[in-house]
Amino acid sequence: MKRFRWQVLTIGLAMATVVGGVLAAPASGAAGVTATFTKTSAWDSGYEAKYTISNGGASALSSWTVEFTLPSGQSIASLWDGSYTASGQTITVKNTWNGNVPVGGSASFGFTVRGSGGNPANCKVNGGSCDGGTQPTTTTTTTTTTSNPPLPGTGRGAPYLYLGWGEPQSATQVMSSTGVKWFTLAFVLSGGGCSPAWDSSRPLTGGVDQQTINAIRGAGGDIVPSFGGWSGNKLGPNCSTPEALAGAYQQVINAYGLKAIDIDIENSDEFENTTVQDRIITALKIVKQNNPGIQTIVTFGTGTTGPNFYGARLIDQAKALNANIDVFTIMPFDFGSSNIRTDTIGAATGLKNKLKSTFGWSDAEAFKHVGISGMNGLSDQRELTTVDDWTAIRDWSKANGLARLAFWSVNRDRGGCDGQVAANCSGIQQADLAFTKVTAGF
Repeated sequence: MKRFRWQVLTIGLAMATVVGGVLAAPASGAAGVTATFTKTSAWDSGYEAKYTISNGGASALSSWTVEFTLPSGQSIASLWDGSYTASGQTITVKNTWNGNVPVGGSASFGFTVRGSGGNPANCKVNGGSCDGGTQPTTTTTTTTTTSNPPLPGTGRGAPYLYLGWGEPQSATQVMSSTGVKWFTLAFVLSGGGCSPAWDSSRPLTGGVDQQTINAIRGAGGDIVPSFGGWSGNKLGPNCSTPEALAGAYQQVINAYGLKAIDIDIENSDEFENTTVQDRIITALKIVKQNNPGIQTIVTFGTGTTGPNFYGARLIDQAKALNANIDVFTIMPFDFGSSNIRTDTIGAATGLKNKLKSTFGWSDAEAFKHVGISGMNGLSDQRELTTVDDWTAIRDWSKANGLARLAFWSVNRDRGGCDGQVAANCSGIQQADLAFTKVTAGF
């Protein structure tokens, strides 16, 4: 499906985060510790927001708990960078991986809300008031389970960055210029047999990929590695059993302490090979069993109205094998489109309908398992995605509560090669990193 991605190398996925203003005051359980509410974006049926916990106290925090009350008629749709319980309209959020907050440091969690109206009220952190003073702690017993968002943190918007081609930019400079926090790094392939390596040639650790990951994390972001792609020597066909393939995935998970992985399953060696397709699905089931809380993403091609035969089969097998895949991401390009905006929405709606019928989910629940991974500018088939198109696709995705938004690639998010399909520019007139900035608003 994607000749360019892997002739010139892979296609990507991106997601986004819109920045808004501070709307409400802090939460704190000790003097000097606050949590600020910020509404980052809103639409008719809900909004996205975050709380930022800032430690202005005298000692480091080892954990935090934020409690707030939603207005009547509102409910949490998804939450990341924390786990939450709900008792009526009272929401209690506890840290997951981000509990340590040094003096002068901060941590945050984000969430989306169903329902319109006012902002949360009655904010407390670690039993204290929102303004940094202390209050008695109110304890509530609930049975609500931890939220398991499609991508932890702000990783719902994670554009592809490819370090082996296309004049890759500095990831940290991209972060500071656009506000994006997560990247999908491409690609993990076979370094020989069932052993993983970046692009089959770069070491799993100790090389430019690990250096980039360390820099991204040092700047407050994180990454999702992508396994596979259109071409190259992939792990799926090289690992002879699901257990061996899961072991290869596990090597990468262990190397980086990952929160999510993306399997970009394409071409006749994986996507259209039913034996390998089942091997990948079963391996992901094993990964979920061995790594509680990790997010699993499968990315694959599509038709203009939704999954093709092999995409529908992948979904059916995920159900039959009880693989518990979190996000099914389609790549709506190189699929015979005459209008990318319309056809992307049509394909994503078709995927939602397939997930709904297969898993018995509601429309809203099915959309929470849908992802979109586009191609900025000109595709291999010269389909056109403009910045305006991508903005409209992002807005539609947010309004419908999709799990993931991505594109191929940050490397291509530059002008200067009008009319060309290239690895280091989009082929259209655009400001540098325009698509990444849009994606950062997802």
